Amino acid sequence: MVIIGIVAVCVVLAVLAFFVPRLSRHPQRGTQRTLGAGSRAGSKAPGILGRAFSKPFRSSSKAVGRSSSAGRRARGHMPF
Repeated sequence: MVIIGIVAVCVVLAVLAFFVPRLSRHPQRGTQRTLGAGSRAGSKAPGILGRAFSKPFRSSSKAVGRSSSAGRRARGHMPF
């Protein structure tokens, strides 16, 4: 269920970045800030558990950043 949510957020941010690149930065930063807080909270667990709990949040944050930048990049390649 969480994976579907992250995929939906990535798609929405990519579309938003394609159509309105400047306005897409704020939602991207907000999403990454929220995922960063989850990663920091998960990393408080001791040892290997801390890395295991924070990894999904880190990889989701990377995916959000990549999808947003891909939308902006695609917009830059358009001829209009």
